[in-house]
Amino acid sequence: MERCMLPCSYGGRDVVIHWHQVSAGDITVHSFYHNKDQLEHQNQRFRGRTSLFNDQISTGNASLQLTKVEVRDEGKYKCYTSTINGNMESFINLKADAPIQKVSIQQVGNIITCSSEGIYPKPELTWSTSPSSNVTSKNITVQPTERLLYNISSSLIPSSSDRDLKYSCTISTRRNGEKATLFKPNPPNDSSQSLHPNQLRATIGGIIGGLFVIAVLAAVLWWMKIKGRFLRSPY
Repeated sequence: MERCMLPCSYGGRDVVIHWHQVSAGDITVHSFYHNKDQLEHQNQRFRGRTSLFNDQISTGNASLQLTKVEVRDEGKYKCYTSTINGNMESFINLKADAPIQKVSIQQVGNIITCSSEGIYPKPELTWSTSPSSNVTSKNITVQPTERLLYNISSSLIPSSSDRDLKYSCTISTRRNGEKATLFKPNPPNDSSQSLHPNQLRATIGGIIGGLFVIAVLAAVLWWMKIKGRFLRSPY
């Protein structure tokens, strides 16, 4: 969201223009009379963000330009104009949108996570796979920010039978949607599966060798204990 124009027109001379945000309690957004902007009563929230097309006012253009548009700017606005020909009111609804810019998908350990930030209105998130499967998302979290935008994230843990699937995450709003794909998920951490057969045989051999050494030491200690008893026995 950057800037927008709220249209308004009139007919006549010596115009008085008042813009109000009706949905926020009829607060003053911008005023113009005596051939210049009059901002003494402008609501603080709109300071430095409003302007008229001053070079076109004489031709009947009373449109308002609003910059740095925020979510709370959304709502109903009233344009009031007064000339020697009479008074007029017109209304316009402003809808604010913060489109999805980027969807991130990544795998950490066995968990695949999809996320996006700074979205308005409230987004939705769906998972899909190729080939198709019955994968279901877990822990879908939507958090509002101080600017009334939304951050969304979701995660899932693929099963061992789903390692060959291509995972896609789609985040969408009424305005747009974006998609991200993870082509080759890493297999779940499993040390026995990650060892080469030769490494596995060497590991097993090492374990057996260690057990043999322990058995020999135990036999020696037992023999020394028996021998000590024999030497201490009286004749």
